[in-house]
Amino acid sequence: MKTNQDIANDIQEAIHWEPLLKDTKIAVNVTDGVATLTGVVDGYLKKSKAEEVAKGVTGVKAVVEKIAVQFINETDRSDQEIAMEAIQALKKDGQVPHDRIKVTVENGWVTLTGNVPWNYQKEAARNAVRHLDGVKVFTNDIRIQPESPDELEQEDVQRAFRRSASLYDQDIQVYVTEHAVTLSGVVNSWYQKEEAERMAWNAPGVVAVANELVIDLKD
Repeated sequence: MKTNQDIANDIQEAIHWEPLLKDTKIAVNVTDGVATLTGVVDGYLKKSKAEEVAKGVTGVKAVVEKIAVQFINETDRSDQEIAMEAIQALKKDGQVPHDRIKVTVENGWVTLTGNVPWNYQKEAARNAVRHLDGVKVFTNDIRIQPESPDELEQEDVQRAFRRSASLYDQDIQVYVTEHAVTLSGVVNSWYQKEEAERMAWNAPGVVAVANELVIDLKD
């Protein structure tokens, strides 16, 4: 069984193994498998990459990300320039129904609003915009609005889990209320927890997923 310090050391090594993060100064503290990341980076891409890397380290049950973003040339770009680039980025992404999304920028704070039928479209819009140069803070207020009024069937989500090589034998309970899904139970890794949530979001008509799965790391 790895100690908290072992896990922290592994996270540090994993972070510095990534070319994008090689020169960053990110501190790692681990308590009971919960990793807290602190420090300063010069872009949101590095911030999110550090969190992603930490989640993939064996022994990590959860990640608390407190990394600050400090741009070297943050005064070089106006809100109008950021807004125009964000609009173009949304138009270029084939997964994004850009005509349903509104972009607002104030002092480098970018907010997306609107309604889309699927969560993957909301996530695609986020990924297209949040790493643009000059974005200091990002808020994704896009809402999921199903095109079909039919309620989601619990069995549909359960069958999807049974088809998955990584989830079919996991102790996952699925509860459905109208268009919302709640996942509870136990999985063996952070990957399985996130994969279960991703698959639940893929069900037609889902507007919310509460992921209450607990990670039980095997020795």
